[in-house]
Order: sequence, then structure tokens, then C-alpha cells
Amino acid sequence: MECVGDVPENSVPSPGRDQVNDYDGFAEAYSAENENSLVNAYYERPAMLALAGDVAGRRILDAGCGSGPLSAALRDRGAVVTGMDVSAGMLALARRRLGDDVALHLADLSDRLPFADGAFDGVVASLVLHYLEDWGPALAELRRVLRPGGRLIASVEHPFVAYTFTDPRPDYFATTSYTFDWTLNGRTAPMRFWRKPLHAMTDAFTTAGFRLAALSEPQPDPAARELFPDDFHDLATRTCFLFFVLEVPPSATGSDD
Repeated sequence: MECVGDVPENSVPSPGRDQVNDYDGFAEAYSAENENSLVNAYYERPAMLALAGDVAGRRILDAGCGSGPLSAALRDRGAVVTGMDVSAGMLALARRRLGDDVALHLADLSDRLPFADGAFDGVVASLVLHYLEDWGPALAELRRVLRPGGRLIASVEHPFVAYTFTDPRPDYFATTSYTFDWTLNGRTAPMRFWRKPLHAMTDAFTTAGFRLAALSEPQPDPAARELFPDDFHDLATRTCFLFFVLEVPPSATGSDD
């Protein structure tokens, strides 16, 4: 996934279209790009893993797992991982990567999730929420499937980046969509994200019953400096994504183990 506020040469604003965010149609190309890109492999995923911390023995839901790179990393750190995604094409790639080690589910974050109350110790939602106009139903479901004391770790397009993406600039305080084109392996893919102000994001989390534990604007992995000498400085000096760590308050009688 690109940091769309820093528009790459092969991404340009596009008009709204019916067939947007068609991950089934470009699953292979997106997965290949995501695997080793600066923004994904050396910035967003390392930040998510650092915020997740010690996950050994923890039941983790990867909500919007895509082709499974974050699921694989969490599994390799000892987590008991479950993945879900709305794209059957991405899940097929995830199954190829993960084998039978990770349970995978075709599910939409906008719907009721196929998991019991309190089924997970943690949820990771990597660059997912900005596809949704209304975060309320999705966050309520993620809150439901987390145990008391569990954590949600989420990354989204930074609201300051999304605000500056189009000209003329939109109303920062409004929830608005914006569309653009990705070019992956020579194919143009129209995308649509939703932007909202920072206070609307934090309000949505607290309304769903989460407690904000951390807000993070991390630096890229220093190893990327040699691999991407032309782009590393730009990513290290301009914001791209925003990361949240949210906690479910422990029950009055339980403990946050």
C-alpha cells in the first residue's frame, strides 16, 4: 500500500468509479508489491509488530489480513493467529503462504464477525479502517470479539496526509472520500479511501468501548536506508500513517493477564 499523501509517479487522482478497491482483481500484483516495498516491509509492518510486542501464546485476529505477511510474522513470533479478509483472492494467497497454520475466514468488517465474544487476546487491523466510511459497526465487532484487557492495534492513513491529498483541500472536519489510481504491474486499479479528522477517529474508538493506550508516528526501519537511498529520507521526515494502540478495559472482577 502506498502512502497516498506522497503520491507516487504512477498514482494520480481519478474520478469515482463503481469498481473500486477490487483486491480480487489485482491480488497477485498487490501482494508482490507489498512484500518488499519500503512503506510496507520496512515501515508499516515493523511498526505494527513493535506495537504488538510479545505475542507468544496469544490469540490474535488479523482483521484485513490480505495475503498474510503480518499473519506470518505474528505466527513466527508464537501467536495463535486467525486471519480474515473480504477478498477471496487475497485469502487464496494467504493460504498458499500460511498453509494450515492459520485459520482464514472470508468476512467483511462491516458485518457481524464469525467469532465468539471474547475469542481473541488481540486484534491487528493493518491499513484497513480507512476503507470504511463509518467505523462504528466494525469497531463494535472488534470490541466484542476481544476479551477484557485485550488490545486492538490499528494503522490508518494519517489524517494530515489525507487532508492534503487533493486540491482544493477538503473540509478537514468532514468525513469525505477520495479516489486515486494505483498502477500495479502495468495495470491501473482505482481505489477509494475515507478520511476523517483525528478527533473523529479517537471518538469512534472511545464510543466503541476502547481506551486509547498509545498513539504512534514511527520511523522506518534503519535497514531501509541502504536499500532505498532515494526514498528513505522522505519517509523518515514526512508523516505517512498513524498507529493506535487501544485497550479493552479489564472487567471489574477479571485481570489483564
